Amino acid sequence: MSELVLAVDLGSSGCKTALVGLDGRVLAFAFRPVSSHVLPGAGVEQCPEDWWQAFLASAGEVLHSQPQARQKLLAIACSCQGEGTLPVDRDGNPLARALLYMDMRGQAAVQRQVGGRLPRVAGYDPLKLWRWLRLTGGAPALSGKDPFGHIAFIREAMPELYARTAKFLNVLDFMNLRLTGRTVATVDSALTTWVTDNRDPAHIRYDDGLLRLAGLDREQLPELVRCSEVLGPLRPAVAEQLGLPAGIPVVAGAVDNSAAALGSGAVADNALHLYVGTSSWIGGHVARKKTDVFKQIAAVPCALPDRYLMMVMQSAAGANLSFLRDRILYARDALLQDEARPDVYRILDEIAAGVPAGARGLLYLPWLMGERSPVDDANLRAGLLNLSLEHAREDMVRAFLEGVALNTRWMMEAVEGFLGAPAREITLVGGGGQSDVWSQIFADILGITVHQPHQPIQANARGAAFLAGVGIGAMRFSDIPARVALRRSFEPSSGNRQRYADSYATFRAAHKALAPFYAKLHGARA
Repeated sequence: MSELVLAVDLGSSGCKTALVGLDGRVLAFAFRPVSSHVLPGAGVEQCPEDWWQAFLASAGEVLHSQPQARQKLLAIACSCQGEGTLPVDRDGNPLARALLYMDMRGQAAVQRQVGGRLPRVAGYDPLKLWRWLRLTGGAPALSGKDPFGHIAFIREAMPELYARTAKFLNVLDFMNLRLTGRTVATVDSALTTWVTDNRDPAHIRYDDGLLRLAGLDREQLPELVRCSEVLGPLRPAVAEQLGLPAGIPVVAGAVDNSAAALGSGAVADNALHLYVGTSSWIGGHVARKKTDVFKQIAAVPCALPDRYLMMVMQSAAGANLSFLRDRILYARDALLQDEARPDVYRILDEIAAGVPAGARGLLYLPWLMGERSPVDDANLRAGLLNLSLEHAREDMVRAFLEGVALNTRWMMEAVEGFLGAPAREITLVGGGGQSDVWSQIFADILGITVHQPHQPIQANARGAAFLAGVGIGAMRFSDIPARVALRRSFEPSSGNRQRYADSYATFRAAHKALAPFYAKLHGARA
């Protein structure tokens, strides 16, 4: 109780606020859901006021449960979902709902903006692509699923809103504004606007040429800060509302992938973590900025001041399970209050455990909202293949878990090519890391050891707490690995190796066959 951080983990499903010790242990946490608004044309939005109220409610609950912690807090820090875009006025007031990382309405606007008179390379004007890769390490997503695409969409489709916008903020930027009154962006929250020169990780800055490519003025974006920078004290009004003493420092924090990398304990060079939440990714810290534009994998700025974070992302991972739960298997229960719902994920685990590997030939493609990596294709959609009268609900559940893992194996091939070495182990965090069944499926399909830390779902909050500790000088980044304890490690089963090799070959063949079909179905060129 002597070294506590109030750590905020604001994801797309809601806000978890936790009391985390600098030893890595989570003392208490509380969760409040946040609703998403799915709009025609592949739009996905959330209300920023819902974020803030979810934070206040979850923070109030966790502090009420541990009243002695109020006087022992060292700092506050956030980890937030990335690639959101919120237009605000000069006083920081939201002008509309925020576009989330799943929003693809900017796809056409991006493709017009990144093209040119020269023949395209991987969908881009080669000169523009060269400049983005050289300076940033990446490039705007052709699917429109990042702030570059969101801003392009707002500029074209909502010119009045664009004209009224004083700043475009990411989710983390908004939370820090509400906590401290400062309008800033961390080096990782600013990344996917694709206007920063990232060649020196210690001196990341906005670039005038990139701003022109994005059609933005410098004044439309927040000041850049490091993830471990102390922004200032918590605003007195917020401190009073939460019953906290004045003067508690707020550390800038990080977007979710940067925070999860720290919270997983995988901070050594090339040490890998797999985060499985609503979306998923494979990440690992590396010494050099590098990009593979064809596989949609890049090493980008992160929380470590002298390193980059290699990232490859899957658009929908746990979202497939929540879709299965709320739209198919337990649609009526989805209308109940959280406390009245059955523990559905535990039930799904038990169901999947009783089905043999390979789901009796049933194959699931997990592309509910297109895909990011290793192909950037907004047209892809999910589906069950090879379904017959022999299959039952139990097989569907197992196939959903395996489908996400098969897509992860596809991403892992890109990661191994990027790093130039085969992966031998990975640490699994996020909600998916709570499932022993899914952990074993990942180990079997990836063919590597999967480590499951204690409290895997709290990796983001733990990472935010570590950042706060570094920011206030109470610990160093090198202390982190020893402060993340492992609960269990899962080894791949040799008996399932060939079965999953066959499943993976079928998965890749299904993508090759269906990608042109989906392109035609959604009106795009194959």
